[in-house]
Amino acid sequence: MNGTPRPVLVVGSGPTGLLLAGDLATAGIPVTLVEKRPHRISNLSRAFVLHARTLEQLDARALADELEAAGRPLDRIGLFGRLTMDLDTLPSRFNHLLVIPQYEVEHVLERRAVKAGVEFRYETEVTGLTQDADGVTVEVRGPGGEAETLRAAYAVGADGMRSTVREAIGLPFPGRSVIRSVVLADVRLAEQPGTLLTVNAVGDAFAFLAPFGDGYHRMIGWHRGRNVPDSEPLGLDEIKEIARLALGRDYGMHDARWMSRFHSDERQVPAYRVGRVFLAGDAAHVHTPAGGQGMNTGLQDAANLSWKLAAVLRGHAAPGLLDTYHAERHPVGRTVLRSSGGIVRLAMAKRPWTLALRAALTTVLDHVGPARRRVAGQVTGIGYRYPAPRGAHRLTGTRVPDVALADGRLYEALRGGRFVLITPRPYEGAGGRGDRLAVARWASGRGTTVLVRPDGYVAWAADTADERAIEAAVAAHVG
Repeated sequence: MNGTPRPVLVVGSGPTGLLLAGDLATAGIPVTLVEKRPHRISNLSRAFVLHARTLEQLDARALADELEAAGRPLDRIGLFGRLTMDLDTLPSRFNHLLVIPQYEVEHVLERRAVKAGVEFRYETEVTGLTQDADGVTVEVRGPGGEAETLRAAYAVGADGMRSTVREAIGLPFPGRSVIRSVVLADVRLAEQPGTLLTVNAVGDAFAFLAPFGDGYHRMIGWHRGRNVPDSEPLGLDEIKEIARLALGRDYGMHDARWMSRFHSDERQVPAYRVGRVFLAGDAAHVHTPAGGQGMNTGLQDAANLSWKLAAVLRGHAAPGLLDTYHAERHPVGRTVLRSSGGIVRLAMAKRPWTLALRAALTTVLDHVGPARRRVAGQVTGIGYRYPAPRGAHRLTGTRVPDVALADGRLYEALRGGRFVLITPRPYEGAGGRGDRLAVARWASGRGTTVLVRPDGYVAWAADTADERAIEAAVAAHVG
């Protein structure tokens, strides 16, 4: 056994792994992050947008404002045909979509993780994993090919669609390829598009254009008639042809610095936890890029899991709390698979019955407010709620927006991975829990008492509560 055992070993340094490792280290939990790639952040990422719920999670880590300054907000997103979704009415401080390349997000998350003390092990590949009642043993191969054994209390596989961790714990990855021969290219444009994100689909072609901010644009495209293997050579002429079919013009694409093919799958593991090993992000679920939900869903997985691991490892919660990670996030992942897949299928509609369905759905979403809000809530992430125990208050499990407090706002109070108890009157019973509980009062005259989890969801609430009830709830959830 080499090295000092760590409480948590995270595999994969993409956005999901970086957020999770940074959260744990910030909470005082020693964590090692293993990554088989060299230490560099590639600009060849596929993700380009941050949605409102993810920005709220980043705000709770004092990172959102920096990313907002680096990205470009968009208050409307096109889904298919003439259907667009207005975001400026979202009940969120971030009532927009933020267009920002994944590598910018990774830069910010990596800097935070380094500052918090995460131990990074680059060019280190996982070759095997076993677990027992006391921990996880991970076999790795280092930069020089040397074999090493690492030991941790828990391990998290955030190592992508081809997850070695997932294979090591024997989990299947059921699903199928939805779209084959999707093309990617980073190109310069002779003509600038009239919108920040340019998206359109016709019966046989789809195209998406987004700016990097360095003079290049990412083009993602697909053509029904080019169903070829990922290994088939790809040229700029094919990229331009797809753009002309889907967008009506190719904007004078030139100087491609990178081109590739890939296939888009819909897959999800049956369990996000097996013993002391967890899966998050693309290791647990992959889906079509429609709606830009991939990176966002992974980051929200990490936000859900990190505080629970920290609470258990610090002795403030029973290990059973970790079971709620699968119970809460697996249904969200399943819904994202269905919604993103549905967008793609309707965007690519060609048969009369699917075209009719698309027209009907567009009409409903254009004219029925609740339906439109539900779709917006799913795409942006703010509409999800977690299961609540039988008999719990109606707010339990719901996301809490960035409400105003007597001294500031909620997502500032959440910083540091703390619970926040919001009360209508002063409460002095937080003694001994100051490192993990903040007490605040409503800025308004609201009478409900709410205990907010570190990830911004309601753990407990009561319309009227005395100090004994509040103390019981705090003891049960905060420890």
